[in-house]
Amino acid sequence: MRSLRLILPLFGAAVLLITFNGCESISPYVGTWDARLGPVPTTQVTPVQLLLEAKVKQDLVPFGTAGRKYYRPMQTQYITIHATENSTGDAWHHALALKRGALTAPRRVGGNRIGFLIWHFTVQADVAYQHLPTNEQGEHADFDGPGNNYSVGIEMCEHNGNDLARTIDNTAKLAAYLMYEHQIPISHVVPHYHWRRIGVNPEHKPCPHFLLDRGRPGPTWNWFLGRVMAQYQRIVPGPMPRI
Repeated sequence: MRSLRLILPLFGAAVLLITFNGCESISPYVGTWDARLGPVPTTQVTPVQLLLEAKVKQDLVPFGTAGRKYYRPMQTQYITIHATENSTGDAWHHALALKRGALTAPRRVGGNRIGFLIWHFTVQADVAYQHLPTNEQGEHADFDGPGNNYSVGIEMCEHNGNDLARTIDNTAKLAAYLMYEHQIPISHVVPHYHWRRIGVNPEHKPCPHFLLDRGRPGPTWNWFLGRVMAQYQRIVPGPMPRI
């Protein structure tokens, strides 16, 4: 996602300023997530129980507005993991910005197709807001490429006061649920870096920066995939909402 600034009115004359840098910085190797989180539980869960553990709350952009102005069906084949890279915007404010159509982008051939940014989920430590049904295309990865055409986009929050380790844990649970719902293999859970953006420099964004090593998938990303797979292996047949 590109860098942009958004001002949202709060109470009275107060405003919230969110700066979206969208996955641009590169983080050093992060080797402490396991120590923070501990092992994934081995207790079995139904799909709906795992969805509840991920704390998913639907707050969809109304159909026909902003990033859902056009109906664009999707055969979901991938899950793309992003990081918001802003210190002030929590998941609720991202949901509000998407509903208001505040996150715009130039619409052009070979670039953004609808004039708005939109993805499917924004996750923080205590909630995961859903903005877009998982059978509709977003604008979060690679313009008119497979990342937008076939993948669910998940943004992880980094705002001040948010527990990033718990955010990663919630994201792993959500990704595991989506794997189960859409029969997606673990090899199709990818970082934003995975998708090539033709005509943009750099073509592969170093995102999500805190799960990459020197800006590329490596041991930290493999650790995350291991956590997703461990959550997936907890699932036993049961109720499964289509989200």
